[in-house]
Amino acid sequence: MILPSIPLNFLFPPPPSLFVTTMSVIGISSLTNAGYMEIKGKHMQYSKFLNEGVAKKEDQMKLSSRTGMFLLYSPSFFVGLSSFLVFPDRDLRFVLLASALTIHFLKRVLEVLFLHKYSGSMALESTLIITSSYTFSTATMIYAQYLSRDFPTPSIDLQYVGVCLFVIGIIGNFYHHCILASLRKEGGKEYKIPQGGLFDLVICPHYLFEIFGYIGMSCISQTPYAFAFTVGTLFYLMGRSYATRDWYISKFGDKFPKDVKVLVPYVF
Repeated sequence: MILPSIPLNFLFPPPPSLFVTTMSVIGISSLTNAGYMEIKGKHMQYSKFLNEGVAKKEDQMKLSSRTGMFLLYSPSFFVGLSSFLVFPDRDLRFVLLASALTIHFLKRVLEVLFLHKYSGSMALESTLIITSSYTFSTATMIYAQYLSRDFPTPSIDLQYVGVCLFVIGIIGNFYHHCILASLRKEGGKEYKIPQGGLFDLVICPHYLFEIFGYIGMSCISQTPYAFAFTVGTLFYLMGRSYATRDWYISKFGDKFPKDVKVLVPYVF
């Protein structure tokens, strides 16, 4: 009798919404599968993995990397921003969650425009898939939060823990993005082994801190959907990190430090 009650201590009940329930199942299953595909070598076609793991298509529609990345994040930013107008009956938890999502994607948009240095292309198909995932998940997370406004607050309130984790995540992610941006001159195409920060311990610390950010947003929200999407994101970024480490080893061979882990320092 104790175990079934544990989730009720820190989660709102699932809202009576077929849409949210369906999106929860789609989100966690599709992201987990995408992470598995990354490990198996079938990659989302962007960044260093463009034309990796798939048959090269000469007629494949592509966008510049900067344009593709801008399209990835900007709709979700506008979804977060517009939620303050669409949902007038807001409590503090809703405001914190919507603000965190808006800040998260605003940061990504500004990084695309002013920080990152791009040299390649991005497949239109991958752009549309990832954009849809970000946009629908952001809208669903906000909507699920709105539907939970009249439910009793979970006895274990994690919203302020969530704010702290979100701030740690967004700062850590930005810091390591700055390190990556410093490795390449504008217009350059050469890849280098990242060093500094947690890059000396794991190959994708920016993903690690992105996971911290999503865990933070889940703790702010405390809805089943938010946690389901975060679990799916965890599995996808684990798979992408695993593939990234393999890519660096294949490119740099013995020059790549073998003690650099995939995602979690000293562990994995």
